[in-house]
Amino acid sequence: MDMVDDVPGFGYGWAGVWSTVASLLFLWSMVQEHLPFQLDDHLAALARRLLAHLTPYVTITVDEHAGDSFGRSEAYVAAEAYLTATCAARASRLRAELPDGSDRVSLAVDDHVELVDDFAGARVWWRKTKDVHRGNVIAWSPREVERRAYRLSFHRRHRALVEAAYLPHVIAEGRAATVRNRQRRLFTNNPSGDWASGDDGPRVWSHVKLEHPSTFATLAMDPARKQEIVNDLEMFRDGKDYYAMVGKAWKRGYLLFGPPGTGKSTMIAAMANFLGYDVYDLELTAVKSNTELRKLFIETTGKSIIVVEDIDCSIDLTGKRKKKKYKKKKKKMPPWGDDDDEERKVTLSGLLNFIDGLWSACGGERIIIFTTNHKEKLDPALIRRGRMDMHIEMSYCCFQGFKVLAKNYLGVAEHELFGDIRRLLEEVEMTPADVAENLMPRSKKKDADACLGKLVKALKEAKEAALAKALAGSKEDGADEDDEEEEDSDDGSTSSSDDDSDEEDNKKKEMSKDSNKKG
Repeated sequence: MDMVDDVPGFGYGWAGVWSTVASLLFLWSMVQEHLPFQLDDHLAALARRLLAHLTPYVTITVDEHAGDSFGRSEAYVAAEAYLTATCAARASRLRAELPDGSDRVSLAVDDHVELVDDFAGARVWWRKTKDVHRGNVIAWSPREVERRAYRLSFHRRHRALVEAAYLPHVIAEGRAATVRNRQRRLFTNNPSGDWASGDDGPRVWSHVKLEHPSTFATLAMDPARKQEIVNDLEMFRDGKDYYAMVGKAWKRGYLLFGPPGTGKSTMIAAMANFLGYDVYDLELTAVKSNTELRKLFIETTGKSIIVVEDIDCSIDLTGKRKKKKYKKKKKKMPPWGDDDDEERKVTLSGLLNFIDGLWSACGGERIIIFTTNHKEKLDPALIRRGRMDMHIEMSYCCFQGFKVLAKNYLGVAEHELFGDIRRLLEEVEMTPADVAENLMPRSKKKDADACLGKLVKALKEAKEAALAKALAGSKEDGADEDDEEEEDSDDGSTSSSDDDSDEEDNKKKEMSKDSNKKG
């Protein structure tokens, strides 16, 4: 101890050491403030180069924001979801967030926290960093002030393994975790005048939580047809490799057609719940041009259903009607005005490119659904196979569909009135919505006898109304036939009278000729 005390400088102890370190750090911060950024970047590059020679470890940075996009990087989102699902339990600090439109709290790794992960015998280290912009700079978005990133470090001997297997594993597992934990949403398109840019880019869609309770189990439909649709959806959901093998874009189209009240919207909700997809309800009347339609499609995500309801009422989709309108406009408007009008609306060609053109292959795992009450009004080019791959007729309620509704609404699987209801449903056309309304209990006590009796009464009244309508129609047809017969008889009588008058005129002419000869 005496020898140490005699050494110059050690009399100050550790306090002197820490004081010197603090002075150096303060001096370095002052130098950084006045150091030109070009020289600062150059020194940082030299330091990294020197460190690369001294350490056997490699670092990969995953930035929160990609350089050419306002939104968050897909790789960053996938990495965050992967670490939250697999390594967050070992983290000492977590950050809680409540995503927009969700009821579940989302946990993520906090800034400057390091996590360790093992993969195929290789150990890697993840560290979340946050860099704050220096200086008094006016920023238009938070990304200009704070820059977050994940830094992945590993030994250089594992580089081939990390690049070829580990990173694809992180992306795949992160996407799967995002799908499992996300709150499904129902989107609607905003008018183009409201496409103001936010922190994450243009807001072309608005959304709410998708909470529709419909499932295939509660859908009033023939069981065999229902199972056929479920099998088709499963084939699509698990068919990524198959679609790539046959050279088709990973999308599928469904046309739902039938009278109002037959469950087209309920079918869409059941599909979304079965697949776990978001729903984009596209209002075509708010879209001004084919360019806007393409922009809306680009802003949709995978694992989604794009719906255009009542497609026959949204825009003019028949070539004949379009030609007629074009001729009328051509008479009233100059040619340049007509061209300008054509550019400012969605055309059949633009819609076809939307569902089956080159742009439809952007992204993947999308379903496009059209609904209509009048299938015959649609252009055949719009609903051909390859665009609308499966046509699903949503028809009137059958007995099997009624049994599903009776089980859902009343908890009844068998009843003495089922025989009468089966017979009446075979004779009367009634939509599932009307059947469900008659089965709806009017009090908390579910009186199955009263509800089924009300349905039988409604079916009988509908049968009588149909018979009366048919009888009235037959009488009108008979009256029309009688009118036609009277017209035919009147035509016959007038033609016979005309013939008689012609004969009398001929006789008079002959008599006048004879008198002239005698004279």
